[in-house]
Amino acid sequence: MGHAAQPAPTPLPTRRTTINFIYPEMKPDRKSWWLVIDGEKVDLCLTDPGYDVDLYVSCPLRTMTAVWMGMAKLNSEVEAGHIQLTGDRALAKIDAAVGLGLSPFRARPARGGIVVPAKGDP
Repeated sequence: MGHAAQPAPTPLPTRRTTINFIYPEMKPDRKSWWLVIDGEKVDLCLTDPGYDVDLYVSCPLRTMTAVWMGMAKLNSEVEAGHIQLTGDRALAKIDAAVGLGLSPFRARPARGGIVVPAKGDP
């Protein structure tokens, strides 16, 4: 499958959950990525793991990176049409910060709109 297993984020369902991220602008061999969350294990796969997909997420890689880094909000990007979610409606409603986890290197806005490192960053 994919990379080293990491603890599963919450509040995803307790059953195995498969999310297919599709980045249309990427080369065919890098266009689709699968996130498989099974209990406490999370695998990121570049090849199809063979499970039924619960949620498809289609958007430019730059947009998803901005969400993951905390520079954009998932709900705002979906409402603007920059991210398309297809599949399990309950999964589609999970906020990226809670359900998928944000980067530990993300920036967070401070008062006055100045971006400062996230808590614990130097």
